[in-house]
Amino acid sequence: MDLELVTIGTELLLGFTLDTNSAFLGQALADIGVRITRRTSVPDEPAAVSAAVAEALFRTRLVITTGGLGPTQDDLSKHAVAELFGAPLEFHPEIWETITARFARMGRTLSERNRCQAEVPQGATVLPNPRGTAPGLWLSGPRGEVIMLPGVPGEMRGLVREEVLPRLAARAGGTVVRSLVLRTTGIPESTLAERLAPVEETLAPLTLAYLPSLEGVDLRLTAWQSDPHAADRALESAGARLRERVAEHVYGLGEEDLAAVLLEDYRKHELSLAVAESCTGGMLGARITAIPGSSAVFSGGLIAYADAIKQELGVPARILEEHGAVSEAAVSAMASKARERFKVSVSVALSGIAGPAGGSAEKPVGLVWFAIADAEGTETHRAVFPGSRQEIRIRASQYALWRLWRRLRAGVPPTAAPTRL
Repeated sequence: MDLELVTIGTELLLGFTLDTNSAFLGQALADIGVRITRRTSVPDEPAAVSAAVAEALFRTRLVITTGGLGPTQDDLSKHAVAELFGAPLEFHPEIWETITARFARMGRTLSERNRCQAEVPQGATVLPNPRGTAPGLWLSGPRGEVIMLPGVPGEMRGLVREEVLPRLAARAGGTVVRSLVLRTTGIPESTLAERLAPVEETLAPLTLAYLPSLEGVDLRLTAWQSDPHAADRALESAGARLRERVAEHVYGLGEEDLAAVLLEDYRKHELSLAVAESCTGGMLGARITAIPGSSAVFSGGLIAYADAIKQELGVPARILEEHGAVSEAAVSAMASKARERFKVSVSVALSGIAGPAGGSAEKPVGLVWFAIADAEGTETHRAVFPGSRQEIRIRASQYALWRLWRRLRAGVPPTAAPTRL
């Protein structure tokens, strides 16, 4: 089953609001075998809404709209679609009573402007919205069907799960569009594609998409219009084949965060962790502490940005003078001294040139040195990242997490914490 999506809101086109609704709808509908074939965004203008919905109905006869159901003057979606269907608006007292009761529970004053939210196109099915004041609407007619949903993400998602998906699933024929996402990092997209080329030829009828981001490349396998069990088996088999080719770079599935994966592995091995950061300025520590329960593993860190602070950490002045702050020797000393200071199993340090200025032929912008210290010793890595200052910092933080994860997975046992010297 195919449908089109029309997202309504001038704020979407101006870039003030990110359209997370479309991503949610794409995934939720695919799980029941419904495919979004086209997505159109239009401003809060009746003519634009009417034209977009009419064109979408002509192509698929089934349309979902989001936005434009509120009480303000720019919420005109309902009027435009009602006119398109030749369905005059009718006031529903029971909806008005529900809205009144909701405002009373919240201790808020109800405005007469909210009355328009109790108006429903003649013949439309009302989709109750316990999370807000604007109910969803389902209109049917000779042109086809339009499912109108509020634009507030929490309200829209609740209506989709509780009202829309059950109705559409009953008509979808039991097939699904299902995806499996493998999360990779530490490998460029071109290199990844080169390694997977021999396997790609064996994946059909599944499709493989490469989804690059600052943190890595997601590999999305998709089974189209398939039996659910057959889709799961095919995706699992194909996913295993991809893993065989790039196992050291695949750290998770779906939306798993590398920091969460790392912390869970460290927790299982009863390891503790500390960081010493320079160019990332606390970004790595923030990635780690954003994960609930990180305190079971993460002891703390130090932002050793200036050379004077690196020396306070214990980096010898001689190293900074001879090799510079962005060097293998400097990060090795930072990592070992951080491990001593925080008395942890493992420490990681990084120092680099995030730009946009400060680079040279020998040390270009984007150069970052990494060091990991544990009971087995210290390993170092050098990387040069492209992009803006912020992008380089994000990539460096992800790379540090990946190197920590790889060292543990490779079997190096970073066990006992050091004593202070």
